[in-house]
Amino acid sequence: MLNTQLAVYIILLATLILFIWGKWRYDVVAGMALMATVLVGAIPVAQAFNGFANAAVITVAAVMVISQVISDSGVTALAAKGLKPFTKNPLTHVAALTIIAAVLSAFMNNVGALTLLMPLAIQTALREQRSPAMLLMPLAFGSILGGTMTLIGTPPNIIISSYRLQAVGQPFNMFDFSPVGIGVTIVGLLFVVFIGWRLIPKERMKRKAVEDSFLIQDYITEIHLTEKSTLIGRTVAEVEALAEEGAYILGIIRSDKKRTNLSQEMVLNEEDIVVISAPSKQIEQLVNATKSELMHSKKIGEETVAHEDNGIMEVVVPPRSTIEGFSVKRLQLRSRYHINLVAISRQGKPFRQRISQVALTAGDILLLQGDTDTLKETVTELGFLPLAGSGIEIGLRRSKSMPLLLFAGAIALSAFNILPIQISFSLAVLLMILFNMISLKKAYQSVDWSIIVLLGAMIPVGESLVATGGAQFIGHSIASFAAHVQPWMILGLILLITMILTDIINNAATAVVMAPIALSVAEALHMNVDPFLMAVAIGASCAFMTPIGHQNNTLVMGPGGYRFGDYWRMGLPLKMIVLIAAIPLLEWFWPLHS
Repeated sequence: MLNTQLAVYIILLATLILFIWGKWRYDVVAGMALMATVLVGAIPVAQAFNGFANAAVITVAAVMVISQVISDSGVTALAAKGLKPFTKNPLTHVAALTIIAAVLSAFMNNVGALTLLMPLAIQTALREQRSPAMLLMPLAFGSILGGTMTLIGTPPNIIISSYRLQAVGQPFNMFDFSPVGIGVTIVGLLFVVFIGWRLIPKERMKRKAVEDSFLIQDYITEIHLTEKSTLIGRTVAEVEALAEEGAYILGIIRSDKKRTNLSQEMVLNEEDIVVISAPSKQIEQLVNATKSELMHSKKIGEETVAHEDNGIMEVVVPPRSTIEGFSVKRLQLRSRYHINLVAISRQGKPFRQRISQVALTAGDILLLQGDTDTLKETVTELGFLPLAGSGIEIGLRRSKSMPLLLFAGAIALSAFNILPIQISFSLAVLLMILFNMISLKKAYQSVDWSIIVLLGAMIPVGESLVATGGAQFIGHSIASFAAHVQPWMILGLILLITMILTDIINNAATAVVMAPIALSVAEALHMNVDPFLMAVAIGASCAFMTPIGHQNNTLVMGPGGYRFGDYWRMGLPLKMIVLIAAIPLLEWFWPLHS
């Protein structure tokens, strides 16, 4: 058993290192950890995939689908309608968005809440001539804090509830998290609204709009085909080949008429003005080699590449999406989807190299051009998240109020212990599909399968820590300090360790690793398990110091133009405030001694 216990320790340590390294996605690393644990005999082969049947995994998936249905229903109008009066002043602007994010996150997946509000934040920043950086990090932190208030606000709470079911035979109910979660959220929001956003580096606050990441004239060039140009008589495909890979002809101006829907066989004529996207060095080489002429007479803007039949859209690459790591060439954006990539910005800085070869990473912003009628649908299909100008639906339509009723019904069934939450929420999803509130295809697409695989794989790994006695050993080691310190200090230590871990690995993985340890500490001290489990739930949701600890931090990194080191400025004091507030709240509402 000791050899197996040591093997589990080594596997967990290697897993944490791989999470931090980030070379492979979290779900891949979790799968590796699961297979390694099975191979060393810590998990019986017959139980290897039991994690996927865990109630927490089913509930997380159901919450994701329900969040998508509510998003599509136009419920954001309830928040958006009353927002305008509060955007005039920077403080009330930050406060309104952050509070709305926190409230929404309590009743839907906090990633979904941010996805709903981020375009609204960017649009209001544009309108008030403010930097999106002033709003987006507070928005992300507000949505993370809000997730602590209910069972369904964030995956760690659902995981912790399932561990309580194993420990004492009863899970945490819907609003058991509320007393501590609401207190922590209020204290955290007060800091973010009055102090936190002022700690964002000043250079980030100078950017007045997301569009500042893309000065279109830096990417798009107009070439005039004079009578000497050797491009005359060539097709669009031939010109793009001459300019080498990564060059796209976005439009042709002929006889003062702009054409953007171009076939590859279209032939260029004398006096045509060719609108082309390519790095400046490629353009210079093309112009010199073909005796053409650069157009410098006017500033190039959005209207150069947009048209009544073609539009442009800014999108962000979500964390752990299926497109992450793919290059534009591999995605076949043009040949398969008829979309042109105009520009890429990463952490607020534009790429100058051949953008078709750039491997996409979470938080990258892309400027895309495509058919107006299908661009938004294609962007959604590919898994991108549209930013400002994406056409947010304003107004809650009566015909779509039914999802809210079903959602409220599912919450009520769970809150009054009529049905377990995984059953009530799965029932709500089934009814939403049967009544055509969401298509079956979109229901599957709305589930973040990387999180599902991560949970399904890591839950058995966490259980192996208990089965081999590893969790008990760590728990007794931590509990040994109890003779020298107050019990609340041990509780605070569990909370602090969880807070540190969640900044470097996924919050759900943090909950899976820390929950059995917290249970073992409570048992070793002969204390109530509830405050220790609640401490893990709160700590796992405190990923404020890095962009990798929580998906929401990653999502706002590109649009906000943040750097990796920007997060700790607001995140570190916020963590300390949450730590100081959470310990007395935990002791008050969940006494250490039963």
